[in-house]
Amino acid sequence: MKVDLFDFELPPERIALRPARPRDAARMLVVRGEGPFEDCGVRDLPQLLRAGDVLVFNDTRVIPAQLEGRRGEAKIGATLHKRIDLRRWQAFVRNAKRLRIGDVAEFGGGVTAIAEERLADGSFVLFFEGDEPVEVLLERAGRMPLPPYIAGKRATDERDREDYQTMFAQEDGAVAAPTAALHFTPELIAALDEAGIARETLTLHVGAGTFLPVKAEDTDDHAMHAEWGRIEPDVADRLNAARKAGGRVIAVGTTSLRLLESATGEDGIIRPFAGDTDIFITPGYSFGAVDGLMTNFHLPKSTLMMLVSALMTRERMMAAYDYAIANEYRFYSYGDSSLLLP
Repeated sequence: MKVDLFDFELPPERIALRPARPRDAARMLVVRGEGPFEDCGVRDLPQLLRAGDVLVFNDTRVIPAQLEGRRGEAKIGATLHKRIDLRRWQAFVRNAKRLRIGDVAEFGGGVTAIAEERLADGSFVLFFEGDEPVEVLLERAGRMPLPPYIAGKRATDERDREDYQTMFAQEDGAVAAPTAALHFTPELIAALDEAGIARETLTLHVGAGTFLPVKAEDTDDHAMHAEWGRIEPDVADRLNAARKAGGRVIAVGTTSLRLLESATGEDGIIRPFAGDTDIFITPGYSFGAVDGLMTNFHLPKSTLMMLVSALMTRERMMAAYDYAIANEYRFYSYGDSSLLLP
């Protein structure tokens, strides 16, 4: 499909620069397979779902993966994308023409990394020197990797270290937040528990590739960056049992959805998973694992706009986005939510 089919005009003032406070005060647009759109709030979620449904969260934790430094006299920036091993990370480098194989980049605080390899997509393999864990080095020298549409409008600050982290965050490794879950609070979880709505967690370490634009003109020519994920055997078993009993599996965020679909066979059974996924979901895809999706509003011509269009149809989602813009919903990572129920 032509990438331009997923384009829309978003007024700049619709981009949220801070999250709602409290988190569950955000608005939520409910989009069903047919019928009028419903203006709700995130706090309405317990009433919008049914007892026996299961919400699936991503428990990845965002690391301060944005680094600023120098190679000699030249300024460079690095955004870590994907862990390779204990000391090596794949990274996208700004001003990459000034960095050569074997060069040492200095990121401040005594944090240095050697450019070991340049990959086919233009990214680098960085080897972090020293004996301290890389996570310790990043806490010292890195900052939270806010999306460009926020970072380009204001500076990252200490509030973002909390705001850009979900209440489920446990497993270090993401360089972007699974933003749909930013709306949840202990109070909302308590209300969901009381309503008989179950929850499970999986892990998908979101990479910097999520921020990259689709440069191809046709979706067939776009290559996704791989991300590492895990679904434990007991989680897969409980999800399969819930569906068998008539419950719906509702992914909280596109990251949860993509990993669930990666782990599901043609028979509709969700299996344990541990490894990389580069699944690219576009209209025409047949969903096997999920019955709905809670997600924020996505960028035009993005792979995530294509994913939600695959779930609900492109025409339905374009109409929903037109409605959201006209009714002043807040967009993107710190913005409002939507509940998609095909």
